[in-house]
Parts: sequence; structure tokens; C-alpha cells
Amino acid sequence: MLHKNTLLCAALSAALWGAAAAPSQAAVVASLKPVGFIAAAIADGVTETQVLLPDGASEHDYSLRPSDVKRLQNADLVVWIGPEMEAFMDKTTSAFPEGKKVTISTLDGVKPLLIKGVDDDDHADEHDHGSAEKSDADHHHGEYNMHLWLSPEIARLSAVAIHDKLVELMPQSRAKLDANLKDFEAQLAAADKQVGSELAPLKNKGYFVFHDAYGYYEKHYGLTSLGHFTVNPEIQPGAQRLHEIRTQLVEQKATCVFAEPQFRPAVVEAVARGTSVRMGTLDPLGISIPVSKTSYAAFLTQLANQYASCLKGD
Repeated sequence: MLHKNTLLCAALSAALWGAAAAPSQAAVVASLKPVGFIAAAIADGVTETQVLLPDGASEHDYSLRPSDVKRLQNADLVVWIGPEMEAFMDKTTSAFPEGKKVTISTLDGVKPLLIKGVDDDDHADEHDHGSAEKSDADHHHGEYNMHLWLSPEIARLSAVAIHDKLVELMPQSRAKLDANLKDFEAQLAAADKQVGSELAPLKNKGYFVFHDAYGYYEKHYGLTSLGHFTVNPEIQPGAQRLHEIRTQLVEQKATCVFAEPQFRPAVVEAVARGTSVRMGTLDPLGISIPVSKTSYAAFLTQLANQYASCLKGD
């Protein structure tokens, strides 16, 4: 009986992973769009890069569709942050062989760069605003902030890891993969320098964001976030909550308050109404940027422009 079960397991495993050998279906599958930006730069001209999370969806409450599961099963390589961020992938991806996935949060070079997440005490008042806001406040993914794609250093380490895995899987493409990594590192260095210059004069301008996503970017470029409000974009905050936010904006002399593309403008306007605070939008997932070999540099630059246009008052 044990022998039969072993054979059955082997057959199922072969059926599941054998599909990856079919080049017509195979690809690098990235969890989120910015992760796809990094992967696409390395895989360019070698294999296709696909992104699981659709534009406009939230990584915090997405559920895999049967077509998503099939794409994962057929993938040459799966790239994700880890189960603390993409909980929707955890069951499927944890079963993958290590040789077919890159888990960015567990890379040796990344671990020392992790920033602590927000303490639960910081969100105590939010936990009183109903279960919908509680679930949003709870998405800080455990001990560390897991929005790792917003760190240029972690993006470079991720690119190296993706390169190394693809070289193992496709040794015949080594020359192209090596060239792609070199190109990516050059693009990243140029964008990083340009963004640093653009943001340097704005380092002392205070602002608030709705979503605690930007810690790595802010730390890297020395920006001064005064705080964040994990407002569930699906729910209009109550009058008391808006009053608390507005009071903090005024008391801390914020220049800007930033929403995200999925937040209704009415929420931002309600928060800023009656203050001199300007309103801006930050897009932490690069929704408007198509996936290509130059996307990650464009993503860093777009965020810099979004910060600067509000903080400078353009």
C-alpha cells in the first residue's frame, strides 16, 4: 500500500511539475506588478514574465482563480515576497520545489535590510472602528514591513537571485541573462541617482500617507513621513476618524497628504478639507506602468515625481 501511495505521489508530482517543461506555457510568474518589473528585466529575451495580481486588486484580500493556479503550476520560476505579503499564494507556492521559486524576504542579503513593521499599539484606535478597518490595520505582515519592492537595494538583490535561478534552469541562456542583469544594474544606478537628486531638496517637508507601504523608499531617499492612516479604501471613515487625522495634519504642519489610486478622492478631500494641506497620489504598485525590461527604473522615477509634485506644490 505504501509503495502504491509513493507511486501515486510521484505521478501527481510529475503531472504538476512536468507541465513546466512545456515552453509554450512556461514563464516567470511574479506575484505583484513591481516584482514583475524586476523579473522582466532579467528574463527579457529569454522567457515571458507574467504577473498574478490584476491591476486594481489588493494583495491583502485577493484569491487565486483556477487560471492563476494553472499559471503557477506551469511556471519556469515563481517570484514572490513571501507568505507574510502574498497570503493568497501561500498554500500553492509553499509546495513548490525551492529550485523553481525566489522568495525575496528570505534571501540572505535581504534579511539584514528588513525594516520593523508598525507596532500593534500604533493602531489601537483603528481597532475600535469596526472589523473592516481592523483587517486593514492588521495587514502589516507580521514583524517586518514587507513592501520590499520599494527598496532599490532589495530590488538589486532580487534581480541577482532571479538571474542565478534562471541560469540554473536555463544554462543555455546564460550570456543573455548575464547581459540583462548588467543592464538592470546600470538602469537602477542611473534612476537611483536621478531620484536622489530630485528628492534631496524635499527631505524636510512633512507629509502623511494613508498606507504604511513606503518605509523602504522613504528611508533610502531620506524623506520625512509624519505618519500614516490605514484607511480601508472600501469604507468611508467616520467623522471622528477624519477629525483625528485632520487634527494631526494641522498640528504636525504637514505639506501633503497622499492617497493611492484605489482610494476614492472623496476620502482624501474629506481629510484635507479645511486645512492648507495639499493632496497628492502615490502608486505603490505601478498600476499605470506596463511590464517591460525598463519598468522598475520607471517605477522609482514615477514615485519620485508623485512625491515631488505635491511636496513642491507644482
